[in-house]
Amino acid sequence: MSKNDAALAQKIASFDPNAPGDVAGGLFGLPFTPEEARVVVVPVPWEVTVSYRAGTAEGPAAIHEASLQVDLYDPDLPEAWKLGLAMEAEDEAIAAASRQLRPKAADYIEWIEAGEPEEGLKKHGGVPGQVTVEGEKMLNWLKDKTGALLDAGKSVVVLGGDHSTPLGYLHALAERHEEFAILQFDAHCDLRPAYEGFKYSHASIMYNALELPQVKKLVQVGIRDYCQQEAELIETSNGRVALFGQRFLSDEKFAKKSWKKVCGKIIAQLPKKVYISFDIDGLDPKLCPGTGTPVPGGLEYEEATYLLRAIVREGIQIIGCDLNEVAPGDTEWNAIVGARLLYQLCNWMAVSQGKLAAKGVAAE
Repeated sequence: MSKNDAALAQKIASFDPNAPGDVAGGLFGLPFTPEEARVVVVPVPWEVTVSYRAGTAEGPAAIHEASLQVDLYDPDLPEAWKLGLAMEAEDEAIAAASRQLRPKAADYIEWIEAGEPEEGLKKHGGVPGQVTVEGEKMLNWLKDKTGALLDAGKSVVVLGGDHSTPLGYLHALAERHEEFAILQFDAHCDLRPAYEGFKYSHASIMYNALELPQVKKLVQVGIRDYCQQEAELIETSNGRVALFGQRFLSDEKFAKKSWKKVCGKIIAQLPKKVYISFDIDGLDPKLCPGTGTPVPGGLEYEEATYLLRAIVREGIQIIGCDLNEVAPGDTEWNAIVGARLLYQLCNWMAVSQGKLAAKGVAAE
């Protein structure tokens, strides 16, 4: 037994999962350090290119605080708290870069929305290039960080920030897996090339992900707001992109198809290895009113988590996941929902990797 495994075992033996969340503790009030943990959450407080409402950079801290109110017992995962789950400290250099660039990007977006008047060209013209350079740095930072955690045997979840944040993690996974699919929960396709001039835009994350040849399939669930260019990309993808949009999901519901059957259709599109990318706005806006670009419609919380459980019970391995676009807003509700969703993502990813036992799914 390694030193970290011994420390984990000792903390499990002395921890009371029925006690109130310890404000001095870690994520969900758990006592584990990232070194001891089997699942590590990497916060990325970045929101440079958001095009409507800001605030997602504060999401990781808000979720950490809200996580202290989450009861640790799950009827499907009675010993989930023993897994060993921890969140790293935010990287101040990443947060500082986001704070510095966000006002410049916001001014630039206002300029292009005004028709790019000549008098603003000198001030704003170089902003996309500057943001791209810093976005590349962030990508490589996250690629190295998550890659090191993966090589240490950790399961990793990236917690944004806006939806541009996990691209570096996808690059790290692409270096370690020959092929996998992405399952995207989202209100938007995020298939726009260099949206508003930003290569690493939150609206371009899946366009950029598809440039990785290891990503053999992109399955999108809950989409209900996209442009003609994105629709054409899907139509010409030769099946590489499978869209289960809100219109389809609603039609199935109105035809009295069970959610179990609908999930079966989604799962049938997935290979044995899947990365889950969860934009919180894939849920109904009543569950995430503070998110940057809310859209009417969306999944209920239990619909999303049922699909997550069904994927794992089908024997599919979740090789990684992210949660993004949780903005605190003017209510704690956003972070409360985000924290509970994060707990489910972490735990069911661990089940799929044989690190945690669940009903109907045995741990290795």
